[in-house]
Amino acid sequence: MSAQSLERQTRNYLSNNVPQIQEHGGHFEIEDVDEESGEVTVAIGGACSGCGIAPMTMRAIRHRLPDEVDDVSKVTVRRAGGPRAAVMPNKTEEMEEMEEYEDYSPPF
Repeated sequence: MSAQSLERQTRNYLSNNVPQIQEHGGHFEIEDVDEESGEVTVAIGGACSGCGIAPMTMRAIRHRLPDEVDDVSKVTVRRAGGPRAAVMPNKTEEMEEMEEYEDYSPPF
């Protein structure tokens, strides 16, 4: 599969299955696609800034994308940089480790 095809499938999955990112004024970018290894890097930003469930959205994308898109083996989700940067809650890493979020399943 070509990198363009893998990128297109990833973009389609996110647009169709994680619409709340864009519906709430956020955005995502496919930053890198390695067709040989199946690794994809996604950056989220915009209104994801300060969103209390942004860390869980990032986690869900990391875990679900490889299950839903053929040839995706690993996903890295990070905060967007530059003018579209997201200023996520400064406790993002701590939140990902909190037990109460362990079984959280966003509605996508």
